[in-house]
Order: sequence, then structure tokens, then C-alpha cells
Amino acid sequence: MTGTSAPADPALAFPFIGGRPCLNFVATLGRRHSSAALERLPDPAALARWFTEAELAADGAPVRVTARDLAGARLLREALYRLVRTSMAGQEPEPADVELINEAAARPDLAPQLGAVRWTARQPARAALATVARDAVLLARSPLLERVKECENPGCSLLFLDDSQARRRRWCSMDRCGNLAKVAGYRSRSRAAVTR
Repeated sequence: MTGTSAPADPALAFPFIGGRPCLNFVATLGRRHSSAALERLPDPAALARWFTEAELAADGAPVRVTARDLAGARLLREALYRLVRTSMAGQEPEPADVELINEAAARPDLAPQLGAVRWTARQPARAALATVARDAVLLARSPLLERVKECENPGCSLLFLDDSQARRRRWCSMDRCGNLAKVAGYRSRSRAAVTR
């Protein structure tokens, strides 16, 4: 099954603000700390759309994704999230997560191509997931891991690579959570000034 049309619900749009393919993939589950987590990969067509929007579609064509591919992608996504979170905390990841990620990373990934076609692969969905898994392994073993943060908005759970010069970025994006925090701060200060 394939599909690349935008979702009807804007909340299901994919945020590509993590700074790394693995962090962008982890963001396909939003509001992780809420009782109403937001699944942005509800069906195989959504995963195919993510591959296209993430520029991980082989041969420039929509990726064919099965229900089995989707189930495996969700398992990998959660293992990647746990890997990044435990690594950020200086803890050892769960052996089952390491095994799942290593297995995905060991598969043939997308082969870069010169010319009009950016990538090629025999099994495009599996190759795209292998590329994402390899990115997570490289991130977990690099000094860049120290720059991975979680958005400080309590309603957001997005992880991002802080590429700011001072390394003081607090929000996944100023257009998203940063603006919300500014507006909330302004309203709070305005209310406090009125009650004085």
C-alpha cells in the first residue's frame, strides 16, 4: 500500500525538527508523556508518506509499505526512543532494544545515487528503516548525543539536536512550543500586572 497525500488532521503532520533522521522518526509518536499519545503512523500509507517526506524514498517513488512493515517500524521506533533516552541519561539500554536496533541496522540500507534518483534499494521500506537505525547507532556512540534534548513544553515530548551556538535551546522549535511558551508567559505577566 502506498500513499503520499497530506493528513486531514494537521496534528498528524510529521515534525522534521529533530536534526537527525532517527529523532525525526521517533517524533512520529507525539505527546508521549500524555495519556492521549498522538500516533502519526496509524496505517501503512502514513509510514509511506513519512519515508517520502523524510526523503528516504528509494528511486524517487512512493515506498510500498505493508501492515507487517508498519508493525516492525513502530517496534523499532520505540526501541530507538528508549535507546536515545537511556543514552541521554548515561544508562545502558535494554538488551532487547539493542538487539532489535542492531538487527535493523545490519540490513542493507539505502544506497546513495548520483543523478536524478537519490537512493536505491531492493526492499525500500526495510532499507529506509535500516538507514534510520544506523543513524541512531551513530548518534548514540557520538559526542553529539550530549546535545540531544527533550522539548521543555510539558505537552511536547519531541527530542532534538541542539545546534544553537550557546547550546541553550529549550524548545523543539520556536514556531511550535517556543511561541506557545512566549504567549503563555506574556499572558501570565499581563494577568499579574492587572491584579496588582
